[in-house]
Amino acid sequence: MAETSLFQSFFLIFSGAALLATLALYGRQPLLVAYIALGVLLGPSVLGVVNNVQLLADMSTVGIIFLLFLLGLDMQPQALVSVIRKATFVGLVSCAVFLGLGYGLGRLFGFTTVESWVIGMAMMFSSTIIGIKLLPTTVLHHKHLGELMVGLLLFQDFVAIACLMILLSGSTGQVDFAQLGISFAALPLLVLVAWAAVKYVLLPLFTRFDRFHEYIFLLALGWCMGVAELAEILGLSREIGAFIAGITMATSRISQYIALSLKPLRDFFLILFFFSIGAQFKLSMVPEIALPALITAAAVLAVKPLIFRLLLGSQSGQKVLAWDIGFRLGQISEFSLLIAFLAASQQLIGSGASHLIQATAILTFLVSSYIVVMNFPNPIAIKDELRRD
Repeated sequence: MAETSLFQSFFLIFSGAALLATLALYGRQPLLVAYIALGVLLGPSVLGVVNNVQLLADMSTVGIIFLLFLLGLDMQPQALVSVIRKATFVGLVSCAVFLGLGYGLGRLFGFTTVESWVIGMAMMFSSTIIGIKLLPTTVLHHKHLGELMVGLLLFQDFVAIACLMILLSGSTGQVDFAQLGISFAALPLLVLVAWAAVKYVLLPLFTRFDRFHEYIFLLALGWCMGVAELAEILGLSREIGAFIAGITMATSRISQYIALSLKPLRDFFLILFFFSIGAQFKLSMVPEIALPALITAAAVLAVKPLIFRLLLGSQSGQKVLAWDIGFRLGQISEFSLLIAFLAASQQLIGSGASHLIQATAILTFLVSSYIVVMNFPNPIAIKDELRRD
């Protein structure tokens, strides 16, 4: 088959994504599941009509950089400290439990020690997309439930950043602890340089030329990419650099305007990212990982709500509220997919472990979404008494 041109690939991806996304919304499913399914359908494993998957995967990493940049922009340092403080104990204990659960399952299924630790890392996180999108807006901004959920998700985001640093410090199948130490030492230096550049260079430029929206957009893009590349040079990663670029700008008055301006660009590349994950998913691996994936997904769906219920019961003061949070966070995360992607690219895990994580993510996304939509207040509930926005 002749190689598909870039325009033809974009046509197939975005037209197909629009169609499947429509079906996903009617079926009350997360959109990223539609993008992954489209990747499987159009990729080499099924129809094979999009065959420049590696190029698209390389391009899609820009979406992850924008995702982390915008995550940093939304983290106001003062509010962040307050929310994180309340969630730290629950976050630490739950992450440790889920890390151990994933490691134990990995060893049970015959994966190597490093692969099992990576599987454990992937189990630690809950989906920000599902957790926030299925939470009524009034609850998200004004209720204790929303505060606890945001705190836990933000805490997990910081743990995910640390995990990315660990994964990106190693290659050829083992973690390079010397490189990891250098990376952690370079981190405060990068933060200091970024903070000074924002204060003495970027903010004066934004203030002087704020009427030129195209310039503001361009400067924000340049800042994100520049710090990301500097982080790569210092031995960290572009993803870490993008996060730092965002959080050092979070206190500026223009941060929310930049966030709104970049979200469509982020979504464009994230669609490519999730499509490329599906396109690289080998259906030939299904017989090998089907049983482990089903068992792992069942363990996540059963254990996560229980652990959050036990840990949050004393904080929330209401058993029902603790169960509510537990089920809303009862899946693994889009960060888990990123961990699988990066660990495989660093040769830390093999194809089997990577596909196990991907299959578990898809299964838990689907089942946990149905559990929340059918049983808890959410904006897209089928039952009228549960539909709230």
